[in-house]
Amino acid sequence: MINRLLTVVFLAGLAVIFIQLLSGYAPDTDLNLTASYYASQTAPDLGAQNVVTGIIVTYRGLDTLGEVTVLFLTAAIVALVLVHGRAIETERGPKPFPAGELLQTGSRLLAPMILLLGIYVFVNGHLTPGGGFQGGAIVASAVLLLLLTDPMRRFSHRLISRIESTAGLLFVAIGLLGLLFAGGFLDARFLPQGWFGALFSAGAIPLIYSLIGLKVGAEFSSMLLSLSETEDEK
Repeated sequence: MINRLLTVVFLAGLAVIFIQLLSGYAPDTDLNLTASYYASQTAPDLGAQNVVTGIIVTYRGLDTLGEVTVLFLTAAIVALVLVHGRAIETERGPKPFPAGELLQTGSRLLAPMILLLGIYVFVNGHLTPGGGFQGGAIVASAVLLLLLTDPMRRFSHRLISRIESTAGLLFVAIGLLGLLFAGGFLDARFLPQGWFGALFSAGAIPLIYSLIGLKVGAEFSSMLLSLSETEDEK
């Protein structure tokens, strides 16, 4: 009873705070000086049609590198914990059966399309909404679909690890090339900007986002595979 009362009081306090914040909220009619500069200068400066992508990959490139690193550490920790859990597991339950033939056939048909969509999203991230993180998540969803329809399916951990490691090393290498031949780390202007709005434009931004997409997709897939194999062995 006391716990419920405290919960109600806590939620009521949060409600009062949010109501006060909303009552005094007035949206800005104009961009501030910094936002105005990025909105007007990102496209001509970087050659990226998608302003958001240009800002994420270049102006805040170190932050993007940190996000990818955190995701890598998360995947590694999940794998280590689950491997340790499998080592101490003693009871074995019944193994799951694959889904019906119709679902398996449908998944084999849809998985390549999902992979193609993910590749399209991160390759065209400098032109249209999307990018490496979104495309990588879509790629991993194809792996999830195959695992849901056939829990006994096995993928090569070595291949996924190599894709993730190679993409990460090339990502850092491109960042160093920007530091040496352009204005700073992950500065994509060490490659020609090309025609504005074309697929091969915006310097190295398409290449950077492709590597991010491969790395993120491999990391998410690695976590899904580790979880799936742990469930199979219980």
